[in-house]
Amino acid sequence: MTTIIAGSIAIVLYLLASVLLALRLAHCYSGPGCHRNQILLISGIAVLLHASLLYPSILTPDGLNLAFFNAVSLIFLITAALLMLASFQEPVENLGIPVFPVAALSIGMMLLYPERQVVTPSGSWQLDAHILISLLAYSILGLAVLQALLLAIQDRHLHNRQPGGFIRSLPPLQTMESLMFQMVAIGFTLLTLALVTGILFLEDIFAQHLVHKTVLSIIAWLVFATLLWGRWRYGWRSRLAINWTVGGFVFLMLAYFGSKFVLELVLKR
Repeated sequence: MTTIIAGSIAIVLYLLASVLLALRLAHCYSGPGCHRNQILLISGIAVLLHASLLYPSILTPDGLNLAFFNAVSLIFLITAALLMLASFQEPVENLGIPVFPVAALSIGMMLLYPERQVVTPSGSWQLDAHILISLLAYSILGLAVLQALLLAIQDRHLHNRQPGGFIRSLPPLQTMESLMFQMVAIGFTLLTLALVTGILFLEDIFAQHLVHKTVLSIIAWLVFATLLWGRWRYGWRSRLAINWTVGGFVFLMLAYFGSKFVLELVLKR
């Protein structure tokens, strides 16, 4: 019962933070609840409650329990936490508009469908480190994709010469683009470390149950590497950079969640 109450409160706070951010962005509401620091406080409490729910569910005496909905919920917990931390340095808090509702949904699915899938034995810190780095990479690159989609909307409106209140409230296009590439660069570095630790700590990364994940992760790595090289060498930007960012993330999500969904929810393995 306590878990359900905490989860319900976290869901409500996530949704409230998302709505307040949307209203603030649209300039439809100017009350005290729309102040940036108050919104971050609300989302911060939601993140803490979210973490308190996941901790006993994932860190079990037998090892890491990363069943499908646990893994999804953990990804969005990390994403929400990273978004909040980044918001103190860069104007990226509006990414919480799509992130927070999905984080709320992930809590609901985790509570509705509690599963058990221990992926590493207790005390296996090497594999735990590999998984943590991988999840951080997924989360940061996920934020980069959301930034890319917001950049695409901004770019389209500016090219159509229809910069409404929503667009005018965003940082300049070059700032938005720079933030996207910063996220891609950090996520790419973590993805590189994830692949390296996988090679070092996993017995065979091309084993039958890992081969699809490994191949798709390598393809994603190549896509992001090409994007960063193109940015450095040819100054890639705007729609081309957005397309490569989204493409790389699609491969990355198929690598982890695609195979995990099929194995756990379809094949019941």
